[in-house]
Amino acid sequence: MAKHKSKNLKKVEAIFDAKKEYSLLEAMEIAKKTSYVKFDASVDLALNLNLDTRKAEQQLRGSVLLPNGTGKSVRVLVATDDSEQQKASKAAGADIVVNAVDLEDILKKEKFDFDVMVAEPKMMITLGKYGKVLGPKGLMPNPKTGTVTPEVAKAVEELKKGKANYRADKAGIIHSLIGKVSMDAKKLAENAETVIQLIKKLKPSTVKGTYMKSIYVSTTMGPSIKIKID
Repeated sequence: MAKHKSKNLKKVEAIFDAKKEYSLLEAMEIAKKTSYVKFDASVDLALNLNLDTRKAEQQLRGSVLLPNGTGKSVRVLVATDDSEQQKASKAAGADIVVNAVDLEDILKKEKFDFDVMVAEPKMMITLGKYGKVLGPKGLMPNPKTGTVTPEVAKAVEELKKGKANYRADKAGIIHSLIGKVSMDAKKLAENAETVIQLIKKLKPSTVKGTYMKSIYVSTTMGPSIKIKID
């Protein structure tokens, strides 16, 4: 296994210079070339920002609709008592649609058969009781990511098209999925540009000095490639 790793490492070192900054398109092409896992790896964008997340206004969190989708198929559960929204959600491609009673039955199970949950606001009374279970799994709906909304069917449509979540961690770094290695480099670059421009617009007024310190792209178990900041 060690020989295999060193062989791949040599290949990576021959393809790019870890100290160099690359254009968005160049970085995506390198990320694709340096992915050696046997599955369709995820492509992740990391933005190192000058944020103090102890301040409420600097806790950036939300979701972004990627122009070329995430390349990932997501199973969406919708929780609503509104019969019209239930029908519309099914039409929009929701994999599971439940009312409040059925929702409780699902949440009592040990394993969940969905990747994202969308809920109408009144469902949060029920969901609040399962915060300790849903929170660590990243399945708790949130208004900031558009997963708590009276328009659940619209949320399903966006998730199926390719909506990615982002959130600043304690160090002020935002991670966002921008696609899969199998996607075209230009499409990955367009997705990355969409995320970058959104985060630029969201710059808190209380941030002083340089806002975007560095941007990197990486694939699952792949190297981090530094992107030139315009």
